[in-house]
This record gives sequence, C-alpha cells and structure tokens, in this order.
Amino acid sequence: MKRKTMKIGELFSRLFPERQIYHRSGGTVRYFTVSPLQQSVLSIAIAAVVGWTLYATASLVFIPNSTLSAQGQQQIDKYERWVQELRARDALSRSQLVERTEAFQEATVSFEQRHRTLEVMLDSLRNGGELEVAALRGDGSALLVNASIEEADRRQARTSGEFQEASASNSGVRGQIAELQREQQAFLDEVEDIAIERAEAARGVLRLTAVGTNRIAETREMGGPLVPFANLASGNFDTPEEAMFAERVSQVAARMEEARFYQSVVSTLPLADPVGVPSRLTSDYGLRVDPFNQRPGWHNGVDVGAYWNAPITATGPGTVSFAGTKSGYGRIVEIDHGHGFKSRYAHLRRINVDKGDTVAIGDVVGAMGSTGRSTGPHLHYEVWFNNKPYDPVEFLRAGKHVYEE
Repeated sequence: MKRKTMKIGELFSRLFPERQIYHRSGGTVRYFTVSPLQQSVLSIAIAAVVGWTLYATASLVFIPNSTLSAQGQQQIDKYERWVQELRARDALSRSQLVERTEAFQEATVSFEQRHRTLEVMLDSLRNGGELEVAALRGDGSALLVNASIEEADRRQARTSGEFQEASASNSGVRGQIAELQREQQAFLDEVEDIAIERAEAARGVLRLTAVGTNRIAETREMGGPLVPFANLASGNFDTPEEAMFAERVSQVAARMEEARFYQSVVSTLPLADPVGVPSRLTSDYGLRVDPFNQRPGWHNGVDVGAYWNAPITATGPGTVSFAGTKSGYGRIVEIDHGHGFKSRYAHLRRINVDKGDTVAIGDVVGAMGSTGRSTGPHLHYEVWFNNKPYDPVEFLRAGKHVYEE
C-alpha cells in the first residue's frame, strides 16, 4: 500500500513538478512559483472544457435530426402564433378605428345638419326673417334626423373583451355626441320660449280688439313655419332617439307656426289712427240718436272730426277693395287687411287711391269732407271682421300697445 502511494506521489511529482516562472522588466528579474496543486487544478479545468467541447460536437454530429427538427418547429410555431396574434390585434384596431371614424363622420354630418336646422329656426324668431322650406305643409323633402354614433352601423358581435376596448375608446366620442344633443335641446327650448312669448303678445293684442283669438283661429288656414326640415308625419325613424327628436322639433315648429300666424294677423290689423293730424272723436260706435231724424239708431263706426281736407290715412297695410261712392257713405275707401278684416273711410271730399292699390300703414287714401249722409266735415270710420262691424275704438286702443311700445 505504501509503495502504491509512493508511486502515485512520484508520478504526480513528475507530472506536476514545482515550476518557477521568471519575468524580466526594466532590468529587474522577478519570478513566481506555480505549485503542483495549482498545476493539477488548472489541468483538470482545461480537460473539462475540452471534454464539454467534444461532447457538444458529438451531439450535433450523431443526435438524430428529427429531434432537432421537432424542437425547432415548436419554436417556429410559437413565433407564428405570436405574429398571428399581433396581426389580429392590429386588424381589430384598424377595423375599430375605421368604424369609429366612419360613425363619427356620419354622426357629425347628421348633427351639423340638425344644428343648421335649429339655428335657422332660432335665427328666424330672433330676427324676424323668412325661412326656406315648408315643413308642416309636407313638401316631401328629407327630414334631417339620422342615427347617432351608437346606431350608425349594424356590426358583427364581438367578444366581451373587444366590447370593453371599443367602449373605452368610444367614450370620448359619446361624450361629444351627448354634448351636441344637449346643445340641440337648448336650441329647441330657446326657440319654443321665444315663439310662446311672441304668440302670447300677439294674442293679447287681439283680445284688446274685442274680436278675440277664438274667432281668429276659426279662419286660420292650415300651414306651417318655413324651416329646412320636412314632413314630420312620415314616421320613418330607425331609432327611438330619432322619433323623439322629430317629435320635439314638430312641437316647437307648431309653436313657431302659432306665433307666425298671430303675428301676421296683428301686423296687418287696422290699429293706427285714421286721421293724419290731431283729431277728436265726435260720435261713438253703437246705439245713438240719429242726427237727421233724432231717433235712436245703430252707428256701425265712429265719427272723427278735424278740418276740411285733413289727410285720411290707412290704419293698416292691405289692398284697396273699393274706392268710389256708396249711398249714405258718400265718397268711400274700403281696405281689405286680410284674415277677414276690413276698414272703411267715408264722407271723403277726395279719394287718392284706386281699387286694387296696395297701401301701407299711414298712406294717405283721401281727404276729409262731408259727402253722403253727413252734417259737416268729419270721417266716418268702420272696422269689419268676417262681415260684422266692431267698435273701432277697441282697435285704436290695441294699437297703442303695438305702435307706442
């Protein structure tokens, strides 16, 4: 045993004798010693590296190609799945972007059209301008009510995750649409308030004339305000939101028509003073003592005194329906103001207009005189509605609220 140990020790000493390595630098010689143990450790490390290299080389040469191919195919399949997922996400994102863009553009066009309609309605009431297209008269043009962003397209069903992504990305667009809808409702509310206010003011004037609004409404022709949207009775709506919007617009349009009608009536009423100079009332409307026979009789108008040739003026705009001589009236001018209203100017000394002439309020239609059944220079003035006489004083009082405001 000792011999074997000694042999191993001799072999180890011969293989790894103690070595000294000298190094000369700048005239100085230095050396360091490498012990047998250090040499043996270094040799083992070198052998391990060489062995691993040989093993790896042999594996590449002798391991079957099918094993390597299977492993490589798995990696390729995994990468292809990643690529396909990325492509799918990209396609979905592009599709959502296109859909949202198209839907937003459609909704934008729709709301811009609605805005133009509502702004024209509001502008018409604010400035008293004419509008362009009859809506309630059913002219057949297309109603400017389209689907909102939610209903712009009918799309295929998506997964819940995709819906969440789309919902999150569309939240900003929906907020803009909601803001536009609120602005439209504000437009409609303002238009309706203005229309109601004007209709009430006009009805108030009509009530002062003693004719009242009920009798006026009986002569009212069916029609509608001139607005750039069309027949609201078609009922062809894709969504409840469209139907609600159309119903609301129809309600406001009816208010506009009401205001327009009553304002048009008031604008043509004979409300102004029939004498163009300071004058005095000499005889009232109604029952009175006749100046000729001294008996009670009915007086269909009022007598207004001034002086010979005092200017007699139209009390409202209209068309001359008669200009000439009538029994009892002498020389007379009759003006048709529309909506069933007429005014008469009698006992004139001179007539300045002809039948068919269009007159404006304040135009001189004749000169004060005493023709016909008259006791002296004065104007006999009458106001008629639907072939029935009314007290002209009521119209003159109502006119003070219109022309002196």
